[in-house]
Amino acid sequence: MIDRDWLNKYASKVREADRIDPALYRKYGVRRGLRNDDGTGVLVGLTTIGNVHGYLTSEGERVAIPGELFYRGINVKDIVSADRREHRFGYEEVAYLILFGDLPTARELIDFKAKLGSYRRLSDGFKENAILRHPPVDIMNGIARSLLFAYAYDEIDAQEDMSIENCLRMSINLMGALPTIAAYAYQAKAHYHLDKPLMIRNPDPKKSTAENFLSLIREDGKCTKLEAETLDLALILHAEHGGGNNSSFVTHVVTSAHTDLFSSLAASVLSLKGFRHGGANHRVMNQMDEIKAKVKDWRKESDVVAYLEKIADKKAGDGSGLIYGLGHAVYTISDPRAQMLKKKARELAKAKGRENEMRLFELVEEKGPSIIKARHPRAEEVCANVDLYSGFVYDMLGIPRDLYTPIFAIARCVSWCAHRMEELINPGPIIRPAYKPLFRPRKYVPLKDRS
Repeated sequence: MIDRDWLNKYASKVREADRIDPALYRKYGVRRGLRNDDGTGVLVGLTTIGNVHGYLTSEGERVAIPGELFYRGINVKDIVSADRREHRFGYEEVAYLILFGDLPTARELIDFKAKLGSYRRLSDGFKENAILRHPPVDIMNGIARSLLFAYAYDEIDAQEDMSIENCLRMSINLMGALPTIAAYAYQAKAHYHLDKPLMIRNPDPKKSTAENFLSLIREDGKCTKLEAETLDLALILHAEHGGGNNSSFVTHVVTSAHTDLFSSLAASVLSLKGFRHGGANHRVMNQMDEIKAKVKDWRKESDVVAYLEKIADKKAGDGSGLIYGLGHAVYTISDPRAQMLKKKARELAKAKGRENEMRLFELVEEKGPSIIKARHPRAEEVCANVDLYSGFVYDMLGIPRDLYTPIFAIARCVSWCAHRMEELINPGPIIRPAYKPLFRPRKYVPLKDRS
């Protein structure tokens, strides 16, 4: 074991060696985070898969508009409205759309669901060796490891086949299996690390992704139609968000190196794991827990506002000054995902008797933006993002927090597969950004002459 004094000493050396004057980024025109000066993303590619609208450009200036989200050119609001009107689960339809570019016919949808269903069940060997023998402490790490492990279980000599036919075959396989992998990884952690009973139930190939997942993580294996509909909506809203998000960009980067699909998906999963990306809903829920614990009466608007002001002033919360669940890189007036999920959250909160908590989340959405704006007057407008309500929805569904980000991965898997095929069909050079070296040439000093 490395002692603390050694770590402190050499960590200081690393900081000294690697520190770069922030002014140099501006001097050399470096687009940090692949962002332009106005906060928009640097254009690095083209995509036909998804698109996000949060502003228009008029006479060279950005003009904010209510947010819109499109999958293959179709407004997600229209998809969700149709699913609810026809009383059916929509995630599988969305997955088909993202993967193949068109909405399925009734016959195509039935066939697609059957193909996904045929891959829900994991082989005993894979289940034992990839998950149960090595129960994960972190579910996202466990999913990534399982994806890499799946390489060895795939068809011999096919793992490195870069054809679209082979990529599609593996994509359908992994899309069907991933919800089961995530559920079993949680059950393994709960049993081996948290001393809970081990519950391994076989998935039902005829049930939807949402129904199967809730069944696999619940002791009684049951869920109501409203509960499954709510999770189905969350899956739809997390399925795709344009090629510019971090994990989808990782898919393009890794695919451009012509590695295998399993490695590509594992890399995207580990990108999504980060608190700045798919793990943001954890921070929202931690912050809401703090508000409920520290505010004398969190049902009282003035008390909640006062505490949000303390958070914004870095006197509460995690000291960052951020009110989690508010703000987005593209959306300013509204995040359509948050709007749709909030509507469903209200319905679920009423059914669960948790309307007071729902009101607390709505208070943060209503009062938080003005608190932020007062402290950052030059900032753009701020709206609630999807993370404000997703964690609360999962909590009402009885889903452990360990599974919040894995649910995101389950939903987004189809998008990563689609972006991978888009990269393969439209091959460019390996993605290789430039970094400007700042060091000056130095002479090598023989070991005996170093002090």
